[in-house]
Amino acid sequence: QIRRAAVSIPTNVAEGCGKFTKKDFANFLQIAFGSAQEVEYLSLLSSELNYFNKTEYQKIESLNNEVKAMLISLIKKVRA
Repeated sequence: QIRRAAVSIPTNVAEGCGKFTKKDFANFLQIAFGSAQEVEYLSLLSSELNYFNKTEYQKIESLNNEVKAMLISLIKKVRA
């Protein structure tokens, strides 16, 4: 499930790039952001269930936060 959500992030960005309007692109970016939120929750849950150790969880959390920050910035620029 984490892999599916993680792959969905760039897939939605790419699909949004193929749309003709900024509004459509922004919508796909929001879907990508939702997938990043899903990765955040699933990685936390996996850590609590001891599928990840603390170091692995922190690395995933850090990388996912970077992705979310980039998406937020891009969404703001597309909507401006």
